Parts: sequence; C-alpha cells; structure tokens
Amino acid sequence: MDVKDFDYELPEELIAQDPLLKRDQSRLLVLDPETGAMEHRHFYDIRDYLRAGDCLVINNTRVIPARLLGAKEETGAKVEVLLLINHGGDNWETLVKPGRKCREGARISFGEGLLVGQVTKVLEDGNRMIHFSYQGIWEEVLDRLGQMPLPPYIHHQLADKNRYQTVYAKHDGSAAAPTAGLHFTPELLEEIRKSGVEIAEVTLHVGLGTFRPVKADRVEDHDMHSEYYVVGQEAADTINRARANGGRIIAVGTTSTRTLESVAEADGTIPVKSGWTKIFIYPGYQFKAIDGLITNFHLPQSTLLMLVSALAGRDHILKAYREAVEEKYRFFSFGDAMFIKPREK
Repeated sequence: MDVKDFDYELPEELIAQDPLLKRDQSRLLVLDPETGAMEHRHFYDIRDYLRAGDCLVINNTRVIPARLLGAKEETGAKVEVLLLINHGGDNWETLVKPGRKCREGARISFGEGLLVGQVTKVLEDGNRMIHFSYQGIWEEVLDRLGQMPLPPYIHHQLADKNRYQTVYAKHDGSAAAPTAGLHFTPELLEEIRKSGVEIAEVTLHVGLGTFRPVKADRVEDHDMHSEYYVVGQEAADTINRARANGGRIIAVGTTSTRTLESVAEADGTIPVKSGWTKIFIYPGYQFKAIDGLITNFHLPQSTLLMLVSALAGRDHILKAYREAVEEKYRFFSFGDAMFIKPREK
C-alpha cells in the first residue's frame, strides 16, 4: 500500500492556529462509514448520535509543559530540550536541539540555574538521557519553566496552557494532547452521562512520535513509535458491561482507539492491562474493540489518517476531507471534529 494513497490538498489558511473560545462550538462532520453519506453539524450535537447504553471512552492523559529552553553551561549556546519519557526519578529520555552540541557529560541550565540537566547517555536514535537537578517540587519547576510542546504547524505559544488540555485531563505524561477530547466541556459531558451513556477513562501518554512523518514509501514498512497505556479495572468493567448489554463503544480520539485495540481480546473483551504499544492501524485492520470514533482532521500521509481510513474506508475518508476543505472546516489539533458513526449491527 503506497503512502501517497493517503494524500490530499489542504490550503494553509485552514490549519487552525488557536482553539475556539467555546470548546463545543467547533463544527462536526458526521460520516456514515457504510454509505459515505455526510452531515454537517456542531460538536455539541454529538449527543444526538449517542444513545443510552453506549460507552464513550476518553483518554485522561495530561500534557506536561515538556519544552524547555536553556543554554549550555560551558558555552552559553542555546539548547531546546523536549521531555519524552520519564525513566524513573529525575531521569528523562529527551529530544535535544541541536543534539550535536550536547554530548555525554554536557550540562544545560534552564531559568538561570533553577533547573540543570546533565546528559548521561546518547541513545542509538539520537535522543539523550538527561538527569535533572533542582530545588523544590519537579511539577512546580516544570510549570514555571516549561512550554507546551505544540505541533510544528502551530506558530505561536498559547497564552493559556490549559487550552491544550482536555477538561478531564488527570495523569501527567503526554508530550501532545489527545486533541479529539478538546471539544468537550464539563456541561456537555454531564448531559451525555444523564442521557444514559457510560463514560470510561483510559490513559495513553501521547509521544512526540505522533507528529513524526511517515518516511517509508510503503505503509507496511513504517515503524510506529511506542506509547505507554493503562486500562484499569473500572474502565474495563464499564466497557465490557456496555458491550455485553448491546451498547456501542465510541472512542474519543485515535489514542483511545489505539489503547483499546492494543489490549482487546479476539471477542472484543477488554482486560485490565498496562504497558507499551506500537500498534499501527491501517486499511485491512479488523477492529475488535470500537464501533465508532470521534476524531479531528489529520495531516496528509499520516498514520492517523490511515487509522481513520481503516475504520471508514479510504475513499469515504478522502471524499469527506475534500468536502471539509470546500466547506472551510478548521484542520488539525485546534480544528474541527469528525464523527465516524458505528455501523449498524
């Protein structure tokens, strides 16, 4: 399968640079995966497509301000560090720019010495292991010095860091937001609960690899990044109960989808499980866990576009994207949403 089969034309002015003031006012393209039929609604209308007994699965990861701007102690050269994975204590796997200036032993100062990092190892892929030293509480230091690691297509920092968090974010660990969830408000979630829809929370810490382009020519040759997930007892029980009672499982975002599909047994049962996943979902994949999907509009030739194409069909997805462009939908992380309806059983 050729990566170029997942390309489409997108005018740059349709790439959303800021979130809407009211989260649930974004537009919603509703797609029928069987017929390709489309409806144009607003996100708050999502409640019209959910019914009592369904289960909405959300990813409660929290984005950390993982972008740190500092300087080498020896030379004063500017250095950017992106926190990727915590390896215990104050030891982090990081992406350093420019990496060539930060060999093993190099010390980097942030906030005039409030935080100091020392490179302890250069990894095979070029990432750096860094041990951090500081006074006080790590989360408070990071909140003071760090910036949100926004995607490369967003050209300025946010005035309010919380706009790059879902309203249900709980567990620190992501370098990028699970953006399909950004459209929900507490009020909308409460309305959905009151309508008889169950809400299950899983965790998948989104890595910067989510922005990594597919460099292989063939889809099958792409190597996915690895991300850490947790599916707890309460979430597993809620999802399995809904499925057993005939409810539909609606994933909020590709991260929730990848979590459920990583752990699901052949019959769709969700076990209690945690670990690392590199699951790569593209057309031909047989979904076990989810029935429908709430998602954003994804980059051309991206693994996320391949995932939604696996669920709704590449032709239907690309046609929907063309219509979204014609209708001037807002694209990517701060853009509008799509709902891929469950197929009728």
